Amino acid sequence: MINTILVEDDLYIQKHFAERLKSNEIFRLVGVYRDAFEAEKNCNCSIQLILMDVQTQHKHSGLAAAKRIKKAFPNIKIVIVTSLVDPQVLERAKTGAADSLWYKDHGTEELISVIRRTLAGEKVFPDTSPAIEMEGTMSDTFSPRQLDILRLYIKGFTYQEIADKLGISKNGVRWNLDDMVEKGRFENREALVVTAIENKLMVTTLKDE
Repeated sequence: MINTILVEDDLYIQKHFAERLKSNEIFRLVGVYRDAFEAEKNCNCSIQLILMDVQTQHKHSGLAAAKRIKKAFPNIKIVIVTSLVDPQVLERAKTGAADSLWYKDHGTEELISVIRRTLAGEKVFPDTSPAIEMEGTMSDTFSPRQLDILRLYIKGFTYQEIADKLGISKNGVRWNLDDMVEKGRFENREALVVTAIENKLMVTTLKDE
């Protein structure tokens, strides 16, 4: 049997996933946590698989915890299970935080299939994060640079600070934000920000430590 830890802060979803694992004879559920950092503290070399949420209790980052776990216990297989479509989540998962990623609300493949493939040594990642509806357009109409600008804008950086970080002009920052507002037919930038956060396109509150 596969010694498995489940990390999920939503109790309803946690119960659903726990029941699915318990009903499958190959898994032994040895720990269920709402907080990724708590799960990290309880990891040891007997654990073989972790299903890890990204935004866990206390806003602790499942990605940060997973990366530390992989460093300490490289043989543990970690599958990120998330509803966050923020492209940065997928990028971080691919670059050292996990073996695979499955989207709760947008996955076309069953979770158990992804887990089995991961346990067999396969890396299972979508090529891109899912596109979501953004008022009058889809999120994939925004360029990666525009998403970077929006992320920093949501974090409270000034136009000049964003320009300096991304190597563009201050007017370029303004133009890109206005272009996103126009593409999505938003009333203003504030409406763009609210929609991006509510639809989980931008996640800026994760705590890595």
